[in-house]
Amino acid sequence: MQTTQTQMTGTRAVSREAGARYLILLAAGISFVLSVSLWFGGHELQGIFVGLWVPSILSLGGLVLGRERP
Repeated sequence: MQTTQTQMTGTRAVSREAGARYLILLAAGISFVLSVSLWFGGHELQGIFVGLWVPSILSLGGLVLGRERP
């Protein structure tokens, strides 16, 4: 019984981490698309500003989710 609970907890942790990774990639993708649309829509400075969000979001994701677990 206890083994089953451990496996369930481990599965939840993996699915929670996978969900967090998905959200970070989704946020970076939306930021990229918004940046490109602003740039080609004639708002170059706003496009550059929003384009800087992409590496920031990915760096935050790497910092938060990149740590090793013992």
